[in-house]
Amino acid sequence: MLHISTRGEYGVRVMINLARHYDQGLRALNEIAEDEGLPMQYLEQFIKKLRDRDLVVSVRGAQGGYRLARPPQEIRMSAVMEALEGKLEVYNCLSDKDPEKLTCDLGRSMGNCSTRLLWSRLREAIWQTLESITLAELSADVAPLLGTVLAGGASHNCEA
Repeated sequence: MLHISTRGEYGVRVMINLARHYDQGLRALNEIAEDEGLPMQYLEQFIKKLRDRDLVVSVRGAQGGYRLARPPQEIRMSAVMEALEGKLEVYNCLSDKDPEKLTCDLGRSMGNCSTRLLWSRLREAIWQTLESITLAELSADVAPLLGTVLAGGASHNCEA
């Protein structure tokens, strides 16, 4: 099963926090950590990845902090997740390498793998979903939308 790391989860929460405060200027990392109930040391570890991908801008100094590099409606979750988690792979046979040269855990050629189509379609569906969602959507009041999504059969264990 696809697993999003703690870095991915916390990173998304940081980005949503920055989106919610986009018009208010810079945010200190300790403010974000406090707002989200996240350990400051952990945020310091991955905020550089977001900055290196031009998703956030940092300003040093006493009045420094972080802000989104672009408006929330211009930042797609695919870019955020790729910055935090790396290239999306739902199974090890779906790399960009030549499928004829790859072998699975069973030592078989991936070019003839009977499940490769399934994993490929799953990866594409996840990518399209991430591409279709912006930070602006996630930073809006989601309470009315959440009931609709969960009523549609989605299950998600999340603390509010």
